[in-house]
Amino acid sequence: METTLQLTIDCADPRRLVPFWCEALGYVPEPPPGGHATWRDYWADMGVPEEELTNGAGDAPESIVDPEGRGPRVWFQRVPEPKVVKNRVHLDLKVGGGRAVPVAVRTQRVTSTVERLTKAGATVLRVMDEPGMEYYAVVLQDPEGNEFCVV
Repeated sequence: METTLQLTIDCADPRRLVPFWCEALGYVPEPPPGGHATWRDYWADMGVPEEELTNGAGDAPESIVDPEGRGPRVWFQRVPEPKVVKNRVHLDLKVGGGRAVPVAVRTQRVTSTVERLTKAGATVLRVMDEPGMEYYAVVLQDPEGNEFCVV
């Protein structure tokens, strides 16, 4: 049996996080399953009650996919409670190129990505740049406060 991976992110509003994470990961909103014009049509066909469809559920994509088919599907699961503590798991967006790339180049790549993502709604929490470590990373939060790193 083959094991595949889906990443699930709890959130209050998938419509807010889908565009942000598409920008962050280079993903696209997942199209509705075949034979359905919209996600709402799909969920209605699956038997989701009308009251859930009319209060936000099912009217927009709640998942994103890698257009190249390499990365995992990411599903944004609507939950009623807000985020209140630090994530126990987080994503590292590895844009720097690794330790074989000079730290100045890695820093520029990370900085460029951080600037793009703050314009898309991220908030910088801290910069990890200890002298002598030859390491540069930035810890951010997405629009709902989920932490992630750009390395």
